[in-house]
Amino acid sequence: MRAALGGAAALAVLAAGLAGCERGSSTGPAPSPAKPPRAGCPTVLAGARAAVRRAERTALGWDGPTTGPRAVSGRSIVYVAQAMTNPGVAGAAQGVREAVKAIGWKLRVIDGQGTPAGVQGAFSQAIALRPAGIVIGGFDPRLTSQQVAKADAEHIPLIGWHAVASPGPSRRPRLFTNLTTKVADVAGAAADWIIADSLGQAGAVLFTDASIPFARHKSQLIRARLAACPQVRLLAEENIPLTDTSSRTPQAVSALLARFRGGWTHSVAINDVYFADAAPALRAARHKGAGAPFNIGAGDGDPSAFQRVNSRQFQAATVPEPLSQQGWQIVDEFNRAFSGAPASGYVSPVHIATAANSLGATAWDPPGYRAAYRRIWGG
Repeated sequence: MRAALGGAAALAVLAAGLAGCERGSSTGPAPSPAKPPRAGCPTVLAGARAAVRRAERTALGWDGPTTGPRAVSGRSIVYVAQAMTNPGVAGAAQGVREAVKAIGWKLRVIDGQGTPAGVQGAFSQAIALRPAGIVIGGFDPRLTSQQVAKADAEHIPLIGWHAVASPGPSRRPRLFTNLTTKVADVAGAAADWIIADSLGQAGAVLFTDASIPFARHKSQLIRARLAACPQVRLLAEENIPLTDTSSRTPQAVSALLARFRGGWTHSVAINDVYFADAAPALRAARHKGAGAPFNIGAGDGDPSAFQRVNSRQFQAATVPEPLSQQGWQIVDEFNRAFSGAPASGYVSPVHIATAANSLGATAWDPPGYRAAYRRIWGG
């Protein structure tokens, strides 16, 4: 593990500071010139190291459903995508496409093209097709409340992928289930990786989008976990909307380098995309791709993030979603809904991908789920 320099704040103070953030702002204490003592946080560090080792495992057996209804026949579903240019949304859609072929159903994907009007139009089009079920792919159902109400009135089951903050069934909005990893697990894994990688002495920067409640909550959880180690200093929190990352992140990174210099050892972002846009500024400052700041994304783990991790180019790790597996689970959950069975309740465990354990892969694709679902469906 790389030793790094660093120095933390209490959760209540941090949460209050977050509430006062302005869009595109940077917050955080000035760096202390004093070198911290060596005592560190041995108990927290030991826990973080153990958690990271568990999350980095790849040789895992299938821990999801092994029983359920046999496949019903002749069904069609529609995947309403927030935007197919979003790698997470597209990756989950590809998993659904594979699983629909395996179970013998039909699928239609409708692209909302990333705008509220586009998503609303796509959802209305999906309802007009009178499918057996509709996937809410990566957007807040509150943006389409009228369409959600109409689907409910027509008894069309809705399943969300990253539609609400928590996994499992939802009453408001009414979703048969929602697929996502637990935000607390993702946030904790990313923060633990920084604590472990720095031996509890990081100078960290957090990149977030405080305009999104889900991202804001994830940031609070990351800050709280980092604060558990007193010698991990949160140098700054860069509040950059996801829609503005390409234009604002390079400038923000240049300013951070000037402000903190060698004291900035690690970064964590609520989505990997920040590091795609940070790389040019780090490269221009003659930083090495495999050097500090060591960056981890607490986001979807899209192919470009894996490419940066595998090539050690300005991203050391990511906490990815198992996108294809979640697509298969979506189909299995629909099969349960169509059969009158409850949702499976399965939530994918958190995983940390690095160059050492990804073996050149461009996605986190855990083993065993395809065969398990085929057996459940009678294939």
